[in-house]
Amino acid sequence: MTLSALAEQLDGELIGQDTEFSELSTDTRTLPRGALYLALQGEHFDGNSFVGQAQAQGAGAAIVAKRVESDLPMLRVADTHKALGQIASVNRSRSNATVIAITGSQGKTTVKEMLGKIIGISANTLITQANLNNTIGVPLTLLQLTENHGFAVIEMGANSIGEIAYSTGVTQPDIALITNANAAHIEGFGSIEGIVKAKGEIIEGLKEDGIILLNADDAHVQQWVELAADRRIVFFSHSNGTKTADYFAIDVSLNEKGQVSFQLISPKGDCRISMNLLGQHSVLNAVAASATAMEAGASLSDVMRGLTEMKPVSGRLCPLRGINGCLMIDDSYNASPSSFFAAIDVLMSFSGRKILVVGDMKEMGVETDEAHLAVGDYARVAGVEELLAVGEKSKFIVDAYGSHGTHFIDKAHLVEACRELARPESVLLVKGSRGASMESVVNELSTDEDF
Repeated sequence: MTLSALAEQLDGELIGQDTEFSELSTDTRTLPRGALYLALQGEHFDGNSFVGQAQAQGAGAAIVAKRVESDLPMLRVADTHKALGQIASVNRSRSNATVIAITGSQGKTTVKEMLGKIIGISANTLITQANLNNTIGVPLTLLQLTENHGFAVIEMGANSIGEIAYSTGVTQPDIALITNANAAHIEGFGSIEGIVKAKGEIIEGLKEDGIILLNADDAHVQQWVELAADRRIVFFSHSNGTKTADYFAIDVSLNEKGQVSFQLISPKGDCRISMNLLGQHSVLNAVAASATAMEAGASLSDVMRGLTEMKPVSGRLCPLRGINGCLMIDDSYNASPSSFFAAIDVLMSFSGRKILVVGDMKEMGVETDEAHLAVGDYARVAGVEELLAVGEKSKFIVDAYGSHGTHFIDKAHLVEACRELARPESVLLVKGSRGASMESVVNELSTDEDF
């Protein structure tokens, strides 16, 4: 594409000579030679200040929000963030790939990885990498779409109302999936009702002839059904029960390592699936991924193979060999009350001494204290034998848990106590929100040995 053609689409001002580009980057540290540098602005950074560095890295041109002293060809626009989305939308509209969008309070990353495994068996599939699921990451992912891709699986996260609407508008999905809605990151939405509304934004941006997959087990599913209007709705469920789901599981079981297997029931046939993932909650993620993949055209054999080959996502109930021969379950990527409950259930499925190692939950807003108390109470009732905590709000977890709970002033003291408790018969679950950085505890306590 040429800079002048882009100027017309973005209503921007071309400064300097016209030039062609085939790649775009927002990061001067990884910018490919000849790429178009787009200068994003945020509360604590201004990419316009790095145009000189981009030029030194070999950038061929730049998109800026204000005049910058440089002899690079430039395109000046009112809002570079908006421009990024517009460019990504142009690239998406040029693609013939089937685009699948995923959102939800929990499980979306795991479902995204499952979908990538299943669909990738028979088609070249682009999936969201790492945590690039916000209003910057989604456009950057779409810019990776090429004519060689048959599918794209785009994960969408949000911290406030309107973000998923923006990402969906850029993505123009053919198929959309909502995993669930619960009190995660509630601070930016104000209430659980705000979260439900935000997740529903993915439906409003779905193509008129698109398919929406909904969790029949979610308490808020009817609100999304009403939003879907005339679009085709496909329901999935953990075990169906009294509901009528198109895809669901029966005969769920766990092996001695806590890994789950189940019988998948679908309109296209049934099959037995055994996974390397922990916990019964993994079943719903697997059913959601299976339903989405099969609605996108995947075969039952693709589903079986993809889910069987699926490995735990780092930081999400990932079993590791810990020090002194203990088993450690790394669930340090993020946390909410419901994900804590699911993780505690996984912990309790193991034999041995169950030890819960916790950090704070973030972005819980006015429900912060109550949420931490609920986790401590759940751990106590479940029968967790030892609870170790660090962080200001995790004191409430200890208070609700009781006498076998200990709160530490810092992670160094927490790790020291964990080392003393780690034995071959010990199972340590480490969990906290992203901001709690509990992965540092995992790094201190894990070994290089395979589980």
